[in-house]
Amino acid sequence: MGFLEHAGEAIDAVLGGRRSVLFVPFASGDPDRYAGVVRAALGRAGIGVTSLHEAGDAARALREAQAVFVGGGNSFRLLRALTRLGALDALRRAVQEGVPYLGASAGSNLACPSIRTTNDMPIVEAASLSALGLIPFQLNPHYVDPDPRSRHQGETRQQRIEEFLEENDVPVLGLREGCWLRVSGQRAELAGCSTGRLFRRHAEPAEVPASADLSWLLGTRPRFDVGASA
Repeated sequence: MGFLEHAGEAIDAVLGGRRSVLFVPFASGDPDRYAGVVRAALGRAGIGVTSLHEAGDAARALREAQAVFVGGGNSFRLLRALTRLGALDALRRAVQEGVPYLGASAGSNLACPSIRTTNDMPIVEAASLSALGLIPFQLNPHYVDPDPRSRHQGETRQQRIEEFLEENDVPVLGLREGCWLRVSGQRAELAGCSTGRLFRRHAEPAEVPASADLSWLLGTRPRFDVGASA
């Protein structure tokens, strides 16, 4: 299966008939190549792609976009690039005004209040960890369950998320491969062919089945840096 083919129907549903997407490639170290991959993939579905790294005026490109797709890669590099461009506020405003937002991996981290629950190494220093805040809770894409047979001596993904919750009171939705979060208005749903895992402070992790209604999470009031004793 080719790049993005598994999510073709979901992409069409989010675009709602729009045939043009503004791609944000800055999580990659090679924006030209990445934009070419996305153009080829979406082009097969009749969707035109322009790339933000080719725009002379990033804010204007975002204002005029029919839809935005933020690609995966390194979340720190993505956030730093958008911050340096002065494009974060313009992107947030565009989505708040109704422009559809598609985010893959780092692009889904960017939709959260912060990128603190990314799996990425901080290969560059971003001025802040604060992100778009399009949703009021955190995501952990590519979530993998602890393997009791593994000889790995480092922390599991679950342990890292639990460490985050020691210091912050913000739910974290782990997205296993093949699933995604779909938000439309006041409704949030776990979509795709896989399941998720929800982590909350002072609570046991909970399995989230496919098609689960997660709208209640949209009422979250995120609290960062509250400390372990709060």
